[in-house]
Amino acid sequence: MSPSVAEASALLEGFDPGESARAVSSVHRMRELLERTFEPFLRTSFDPGHVTASAVVLSSDRKSVLLVYHQRLERWLQPGGHVEPGDASLVAAASREVVEETGLSVEGGAARLVSVDVHEIPAARGEPLHYHHDFMFSLTLDARLESAAPEGRVMWCAVAELGSYGVDEPLIGGVERAIRTETPSRS
Repeated sequence: MSPSVAEASALLEGFDPGESARAVSSVHRMRELLERTFEPFLRTSFDPGHVTASAVVLSSDRKSVLLVYHQRLERWLQPGGHVEPGDASLVAAASREVVEETGLSVEGGAARLVSVDVHEIPAARGEPLHYHHDFMFSLTLDARLESAAPEGRVMWCAVAELGSYGVDEPLIGGVERAIRTETPSRS
């Protein structure tokens, strides 16, 4: 089993973009991608792009979020990336990306879609300019691992300080939505 157009479409159907014009536009563009692209999950599908999955990982007190420094884009982002053929679902893809990028694993359980975003990826390494159609999920890290985040390109950022790290509207909105919908950990 791997992510499917039906799964992605159902997630979009159940997602309320709220007042964000960017989120409304992203939902529309993602629906078009799913309806018109033969292989929307294939990382080499560049026109108009492909589906990716990412994660908002909050600390147990919900006051910090896990960020990863992306060398190519030269900015702090949520963990995430391409969907791989072995991923059972979009949530599984986001969970795998958290492990790969941070070395930390997330708990199983109810993940929530907290943001959707279509964003431009500049041409590099033989790839043309293209778009990532990102599904961002709220995932829970085992509280015992919170102090284990590696130094350097992975860090816990206080939610109140996200703006000082240049994170974008979809990540800020995803964090806010995750905080509103998550129940505190009882570790």
